[in-house]
Amino acid sequence: MMAIGNVAHHLKSFKALPWILSRHVAPSPSSCHGRLASTEGSTPSPSMYKFVVVGGGAGGLAMASSLSRKHGKGQVAVIEPSDVHYYQPLWTLVGGGLRKKEESCKPMKDFMPKACDWVKEKAVEFDPENNSVKTSGGRVLQYKYLVMAMGVQINFDQIKGLPEALENDPMVCSNYTYETVGKTYTAIQNFKSGNAIFTFPNTPVKCAGAPQKIMYLAEDYFKRNNMLDKASIRYYSPLPVIFSAPKYAAILMGICKERGIQVNLRHNLVEVKPESKEVVIAKLDTEPMEMINVPYEMLHVSPPMGAPDILKASPLAGPAGYLSVNKETGQHTKYPNVFGIGDCTDFPTIRTAAAVSVQSGILLRTINAVINGLTPDGKYNGYTSCPLVTARRSCILAEFDYNFEAIETFPIEQGKQRRTAYHLTSDLLPSLYWHGLLKGHWHGPAVYRKIFHLGFSK
Repeated sequence: MMAIGNVAHHLKSFKALPWILSRHVAPSPSSCHGRLASTEGSTPSPSMYKFVVVGGGAGGLAMASSLSRKHGKGQVAVIEPSDVHYYQPLWTLVGGGLRKKEESCKPMKDFMPKACDWVKEKAVEFDPENNSVKTSGGRVLQYKYLVMAMGVQINFDQIKGLPEALENDPMVCSNYTYETVGKTYTAIQNFKSGNAIFTFPNTPVKCAGAPQKIMYLAEDYFKRNNMLDKASIRYYSPLPVIFSAPKYAAILMGICKERGIQVNLRHNLVEVKPESKEVVIAKLDTEPMEMINVPYEMLHVSPPMGAPDILKASPLAGPAGYLSVNKETGQHTKYPNVFGIGDCTDFPTIRTAAAVSVQSGILLRTINAVINGLTPDGKYNGYTSCPLVTARRSCILAEFDYNFEAIETFPIEQGKQRRTAYHLTSDLLPSLYWHGLLKGHWHGPAVYRKIFHLGFSK
């Protein structure tokens, strides 16, 4: 317990201690935060940069900050159309009524590195053979090195009836976009009785714990408001396990059993029928595949996700459409001057901001090696972290690697539900994200893990 508290105490002032940290309002542009690259003229001349970063999410800004700090003004261009940056991990707490969604967004200009050229357009075409990217405004950016940080694409339309249900049914919600997250807590509050259904998609997903975290918060709300006897809480997932890492999967199954939550594995949501308030679920292990109709009073959907369409159509994509990278170094498997970070890549790990933080450090090392004509020797082990919020003031801090083995930072049992872990998630991690990760100063907790475990046996 004391370890997390001590970290929070010391990191409150980390902005003054740089050694510790080794998408829809439209704010007006600021000349002191990322130079806006001119897009005037119908046929702009090609622009040459040492680095072009595609995407202004966590990975893109982290890399742009570090690269521009090292290589100087005008050497880095960032292609990002949005005026707003979102801290998406907060949306679980927003959906649970614990935070306001406005707290999750800040102006992009405040975090765009001032030494970068900010191209406020979309990337629409990649030509790695000629080291160029074309934008929606017709610009052609040529590069020596390309960093891909496009994130993942949300595909609500892949589930029949879901877009219409999200628009018209107040009891259908999703924490996965800024536009829809505001519906979740209202639906929880308006729940009267019947089935409260929570689903996991049949695709890779960012923050794989989020589909069930909101379920635990809803159950906690129902309990505190004496509504549990009127609620049948059901979780449907196409996966064979409730969570990828076995240690935490066992703990979560125990929590569900204790709270009377019905867990249905190898079940996939295929359709929402808002008119009759039913969902169609495919039972994946039946032959032929059986479809069942389940009524809902409340429905929270984690939508299918995938690589951005532009990336899937490019030579940079691997078999599944994601950027094909070496899983240890982040370097592209075919084009040695192309690198990837975050959700758009095929790193075989759970997609989280925590994974991005560690990948950023590895990727900087990889890029430096390539620039100096050396063989990249980075060893990303797949580290990722998922704070599993289980109630209003409790959380399990899951950390694990490619092998789904726990690699925990603190010298305590992190599989236990703790209030300190909740406050770490709610109060400390957002600041670490805004002022550490996005600024290119935070590359994960490996150093602190070693310090915290000095004198402790494994």
